[in-house]
Amino acid sequence: MSKNVRIGIIGAGGIAHVHINTFKELAEEVEIAAITDINVALANEAAKAFQIPKVYDNADLLLDDDQIDAVILCVPNRFHAPLAIEALHSGKHVLLEKPMGINGEAAKDIVRAQKETGKVLMVAHQMRWRWQSLEIRKQVENGDLGKIYHAKTGWIRRKGIPGWGSWFTQKEMSGGGPLIDLGVHMLDLSLYLMGDPKPVSVFGSTYSEFGPKKKGLGNWGRPNWEGFFDVEDFATALIKMDDGSTLSLDVSWALNMEGDDEPYVKLMGSEGGALFKGERLTFFMEKFGRLVDVNAPAPENNHNERVLLSQHFIECIKEGKTPITSALSGLKTNLTIDAIFESSRLGREVPIDWDI
Repeated sequence: MSKNVRIGIIGAGGIAHVHINTFKELAEEVEIAAITDINVALANEAAKAFQIPKVYDNADLLLDDDQIDAVILCVPNRFHAPLAIEALHSGKHVLLEKPMGINGEAAKDIVRAQKETGKVLMVAHQMRWRWQSLEIRKQVENGDLGKIYHAKTGWIRRKGIPGWGSWFTQKEMSGGGPLIDLGVHMLDLSLYLMGDPKPVSVFGSTYSEFGPKKKGLGNWGRPNWEGFFDVEDFATALIKMDDGSTLSLDVSWALNMEGDDEPYVKLMGSEGGALFKGERLTFFMEKFGRLVDVNAPAPENNHNERVLLSQHFIECIKEGKTPITSALSGLKTNLTIDAIFESSRLGREVPIDWDI
């Protein structure tokens, strides 16, 4: 491989622009070499704006380019698995936007393809790279919080349904509403901070009280009034792990309750606890018979989490390492989300199917 990792972008929408700008900060190691989109005009606009030398008419042509080392997939959830699998078998490393698959079966297909090809596949869960996440994980690994027996997590938006009628609100294209949009982040982050326990069963419920009435609409994404809304706008679940610990999850796009749009994780350990919400990081413990709360300051050399994620992807490619957010981590969240939907449908606790 040349000194620079040559990257192709599949999908030229807003999240692609975020990735391009981030990787441009790593110009000594990375070259954004090509871009494609089903809307070729959109790809041409991005190529002109970001000085990307090649524009391909479709993803197949980009993946056939043997000068491309890796691809970033920035497409609707439905296309994650087919494009990731094709890219892996084309000899490309893959950075994949969340969720890894539209459902657990798609995620299993990606895991099998990654194992067959041995290529790097990394899921872009940037929240693991925030300084608060790194600090909590360090404390957990050191045993300073003791046994983590329960956690609460969530991401509550009061009025934030994105792009009503677009692919975001169509289950066939997205796989779900806030559960697969926001919940996938919080599940991944919480399980990581808990020490990576294995989810084994779920009791959950989903609700759709606002979207079908065109209420609770946010200002992100482009609405399509000719489209429709057939996903949930609120989800809640209790997840049990193989080590006996539990995780409580609440996520919403819209609800009649205060919502500050700040994702949070609360860890409860036998020796201490931690709260990560927005920019806040607080540790809770008891010392010398007294309750102590410690607000942790941000480090002076705090780095952007997306830059750290991107650096890790390049490092894994060059050194043959397994990413922290590997295909197996993506499978874990996809299977858990599937179980929440199934539990809501059946009205009872359901086991998580880990058979690959």
